[in-house]
Amino acid sequence: MELEQQSQYADDEIDLRQLFATLWAGKWLVLAITILFAAGGVAFALMKPDIYQASVLVAPANDEGGVQGLSGQLGGLASLAGINLGGGGSNQTVIAKEVLQSRAFLTDFIRRHKLAVPLKAANGWNKEKQQWQYNRETYNPETKEWLTDDKGKSFAPTNWDLVKTFKGSHLSVSESKDTGMLTISIKNLSPKAARDWATLLVADINEHMRKEDVGTSEARIAYLEGKLEETSIAGMQQVFYQLIESETRTVMLANAQPEYVFKTVDPAVAPQEKSEPKRALIVVLAVMLGGMLGIFFVFVRAFIKTDKAEEKL
Repeated sequence: MELEQQSQYADDEIDLRQLFATLWAGKWLVLAITILFAAGGVAFALMKPDIYQASVLVAPANDEGGVQGLSGQLGGLASLAGINLGGGGSNQTVIAKEVLQSRAFLTDFIRRHKLAVPLKAANGWNKEKQQWQYNRETYNPETKEWLTDDKGKSFAPTNWDLVKTFKGSHLSVSESKDTGMLTISIKNLSPKAARDWATLLVADINEHMRKEDVGTSEARIAYLEGKLEETSIAGMQQVFYQLIESETRTVMLANAQPEYVFKTVDPAVAPQEKSEPKRALIVVLAVMLGGMLGIFFVFVRAFIKTDKAEEKL
């Protein structure tokens, strides 16, 4: 039994010696591959443009004394008239968050603020001139026209392309479970554009939700006024008057509240430091990958040589 264990330890020692001997014999190959990958990593890291991120912290703007408070107070009266005044401010915040990331809202946002060219045609930002640098193979900044390919198809992006690029590379929305606050972040080649787009998003979602609620209240007022003319019962007339007054106050409060759904806690500022790329990390990963591939290639080569030698015997 002891002899078998000693033989096993001897075999293991021989294997380790062979392993290190093979690795040492191919050290120059490993080094060459590592240097090649390191050079490639450095080149790739330097080619990647700087990306800046601007973030705005917002909190739900509704409270019990606002529009939702009125809806809660008169919800029972509204049910008598066949009207549902909706839920509380928390539901409105959830809806606003989803609308903010919806395709319809983002399409309108991009088109209204003319962001198609910066999104799809810009490939850099000139810090000195504070101007976009464009890909002239797809867009002509002088004529402000999209070019065409060899088949005559325009490079002008569709709404699908714009929203996909915006959501995939620029927009991120995160929510704090403890406070319920949202952080809306924008990544961009331009620090100024990152700040401006984040600010515009908050302003636009507030305006969008405000218009939606004002439109809904105005439609309810028209409905209630029609019902008021149809009934001669004094009790029901009093209910309708109260509901009309409630909806009128809703419209007034909504129009007087610019930050309708989200209140800005910490506004976006133009970042002075880039968030991407992590060039040092890219180079380190490239070196590690090159080293591992080099070692793997050395062992594969040694294995092939061993098999050929055994076949000859």
